Amino acid sequence: MRCKKMVDVGRRQFLRGGALAAAGAAAATVTTTPAQATPANAQVDYPSGKLANVADLAVNEPVDIEYPDADSPGVLIKLGQAVDGGVGPDGDIVAYSVLCPHKGYYMSYKSEDRTMNCPGHFSRFDVEAGGQQVWGHATQNLPQFTLRVDDNGDIFAEGASDLIFGRPSNVL
Repeated sequence: MRCKKMVDVGRRQFLRGGALAAAGAAAATVTTTPAQATPANAQVDYPSGKLANVADLAVNEPVDIEYPDADSPGVLIKLGQAVDGGVGPDGDIVAYSVLCPHKGYYMSYKSEDRTMNCPGHFSRFDVEAGGQQVWGHATQNLPQFTLRVDDNGDIFAEGASDLIFGRPSNVL
């Protein structure tokens, strides 16, 4: 009987000690310097590169591009209606990487529903909503290129919203 009582006391002490340790760890976390996290939609700066001219684009007809270099295929699209992140006179020009962020398959643009579609695992991304994933295995949205249009109508890319597939870092 005496042995059982000692086990119960040991169990209570163990639980009380565990609670105190957890409280101490929580207090230490609050009082230390917080970790520096990168926001989900942080801008990845790449060198500026000319992609096309506004006059070269037709509504809903994608133009193949390479940005930030020849190893990074992309697409430039004039949507015909203003969207968030769109540039140009109508605020409707966007550009995306065509490499699926899941496994790097080359994706194609479907003009009927304005999505980029992966043939590998069927991920789909809405180009009117900043490349937001709407279906499939990918775990991040499609990298959208940050665009700028100059006074001559030339379209320049100046960065990406996310890491492009296959790049171990955000540096060229």
